[in-house]
Amino acid sequence: MIRNIKKHKRLVVCLLFISTLFSFYILWLSPHYTVPILMYHRFGYESNTLFVTPENFDRQMAYLKNKKYNVISFDQLVSGMKQNKKPRRHTVVITIDDGYKDVYQYAFPILKKYAFPAIIFLISDYVDTKDDFVSWEEVKTMSNGGIAFGAHTRRHLLLTTLTTEEELRDEIGGSKYIIERKLGIPVDYFCYPSGVFDDKVKTMVKNTGYKGACGIHLFCTGNDTTYELKRIKITNSDTTKPFNYLSKLSGYYNVFRSK
Repeated sequence: MIRNIKKHKRLVVCLLFISTLFSFYILWLSPHYTVPILMYHRFGYESNTLFVTPENFDRQMAYLKNKKYNVISFDQLVSGMKQNKKPRRHTVVITIDDGYKDVYQYAFPILKKYAFPAIIFLISDYVDTKDDFVSWEEVKTMSNGGIAFGAHTRRHLLLTTLTTEEELRDEIGGSKYIIERKLGIPVDYFCYPSGVFDDKVKTMVKNTGYKGACGIHLFCTGNDTTYELKRIKITNSDTTKPFNYLSKLSGYYNVFRSK
């Protein structure tokens, strides 16, 4: 009799625990789901946290493919948000900053291999002028191969340190104009250098005609989400630490992260 009572108590406790977890997910966690926007910078073999080796990048993309993740374009994400469409679970967006040559050399062939869309935010004045950056011919090749391009200013200056509206307009609007003139297609999206911006910078981005902009977790408050899209940095070590990568793909990483 006593044994049966103890079993019954354990069952009740277990059911209460499961019920609490279920309620936590349904009532609090689930509404906080956001589509993970993956952020990359460099591809190669240097021991720097900005670098992901081509082999590990391939493994990360293969995982998305094999697990049937819905990889959508940056434009699809922003358009869906503006139409108040609920995002489908297991959806991700791929972004790459700056426009280094190793993106063309390593990342582009892998993205083509898996037929994944991605957007590269270019520092426009560095294209064709710095040895380790892509050329405009390479940019055109990637554009024809399904890669989208956004602006990352002309010279990667910290926008909040610029003192005049003219300087701000030159960096934000100038990069848009240059890329559009070179590619002959609209440039609708912007990426804040180092993820840093303030209301003045954000207003200039809107007034310049961009449809949306992204930064990093530390500086995005979420007050105007299409111009403060939070991204998640993907590193080389994420491949060897599966829980890291899975948590970043979960859609809830930004809820719990501290940095």
